[in-house]
Amino acid sequence: MRTVCTLLAMALLAGCNRAAKQPDTTTQTTLADRLQAIAPADPAKYRRTTNMKHWRNPYLVVRADGVALVDFSNNEERIFKADELPDALAKLPASAWPYGRVVAVQENSVQGGTQDAVLIRRNRGILAGTLESMHVLINWVPSA
Repeated sequence: MRTVCTLLAMALLAGCNRAAKQPDTTTQTTLADRLQAIAPADPAKYRRTTNMKHWRNPYLVVRADGVALVDFSNNEERIFKADELPDALAKLPASAWPYGRVVAVQENSVQGGTQDAVLIRRNRGILAGTLESMHVLINWVPSA
């Protein structure tokens, strides 16, 4: 009896481990759908924004160590790896997208040398490709 119980417990644990390793495609689909539910970019709403502190959509800064999502309301930057950014953007509330599906992107102007410049260029390319695949327009902002 004890052997049967042990085997049964091992089988249940093995089944739980396999189920936990399978990716949750429903969450990914939901996040992608949530972002696509945001209206397309409306240039008439943001083209006249000259002071980027007044930008109301997501504002990103490409850095050597990733991509920062800037929150001007509390002067905070949250740094993400390029592959984490789609989920972060999709989790933002609809109110964070008053101009539609467009983000402002700036490169970090403070660089620590050639290696940082290479990493920034790499992250910029990954970010641009990722945003394009998500159908999110980029409003490139010159570095200060």
